[in-house]
Amino acid sequence: MQGVQARKQEIIKMTEQLIEAINTGDYEAYTKICDPHLTAFEPEALGNLVEGMDFHKFYFDNVLGKNCKALNTTILNPHVHLMGDEAACIAYVRLTQYMDKQGQAHTHQSEETRVWHKRDNKWQNVHFHRSSVTPSFAMK
Repeated sequence: MQGVQARKQEIIKMTEQLIEAINTGDYEAYTKICDPHLTAFEPEALGNLVEGMDFHKFYFDNVLGKNCKALNTTILNPHVHLMGDEAACIAYVRLTQYMDKQGQAHTHQSEETRVWHKRDNKWQNVHFHRSSVTPSFAMK
C-alpha cells in the first residue's frame, strides 16, 4: 500500500511543479513537464479542444507573469487515480490568489483534471480539462 501512496504523492508533486511553471511564466519548465502534443479543454479555448503548445505559448509570452504582482495557488482535495504503472489522472480544485496592478487582491477558482503518462521514467502531462467557476446568475 505504501507504494501506491508514494506514486499518488508523486502525481500531486508533478501537478504542483506544473502549476508553479505556469504561475512564474516559465515556458521552458512547462514544456519539459508537458507532452508536445498536449490536448486541452480550457475556458480560453472557448469550448474547443486545443492540441500542442502554440495555444499555451501565447499566454506565456503575453499574459503570465506580466499582469500580476503576486500569485499563490492552492490545490484543494486532490484525488489521484492510478491506471497501472505508467498512467494517472488527478482531479482537484485550484484556487489562485493574485494582486492586480492596482494592488487589489483577487481569488480565482477552477476545477481541473490532468492526465499523466510516464515515459522514459518521467511523468508528462498529456491532457487537461479546466473549468472556471462562475456564478449561475448575477446579482443586480
